Amino acid sequence: MSSILRIALEGAFTNFKRIFFAADRVTDMDMRNQIATLSVKVDDRVDEKACIGCAGCANVCPTGAVEMKELAKPVKITDDWVKSEVPEINLEKCVVCYYCHDFCPVFSLYGEKGTIHPSNVGDQEVDIESALEQPFKISDDKLKFIAQYLSDNTVLKNREEGD
Repeated sequence: MSSILRIALEGAFTNFKRIFFAADRVTDMDMRNQIATLSVKVDDRVDEKACIGCAGCANVCPTGAVEMKELAKPVKITDDWVKSEVPEINLEKCVVCYYCHDFCPVFSLYGEKGTIHPSNVGDQEVDIESALEQPFKISDDKLKFIAQYLSDNTVLKNREEGD
């Protein structure tokens, strides 16, 4: 009987601490206030500056969560490449498969940080113009697989021959 009474008192005390002193809360007060005021700051999922606008991420997405949105003004990246669209992730459709990240040519061909990520793209310091000028070396099988998802194959012009 004493053990049942002890368990009940411990439970009551624990709940009292949780309710009145915010003990054991996973979410900090700043985040709770953001949630309550509907002002949660969402991490960047696309680095529009480093993105080349090839639509590979949108074409490979199995759920259609990545859609291309028109830029107000096209951006010239190189002499051969003008970006007119950038991706946007619909988080309600995203299943976090990372295909968008893995098929991004900036990542898969040039080895730079991917310009799209379902969780957080992070801080980018990619000089995309100079990256696109560099030749890349990749097997023909992988190149064909990636190329089938790109809307524009201009990015493939710097392929280094002779694997």
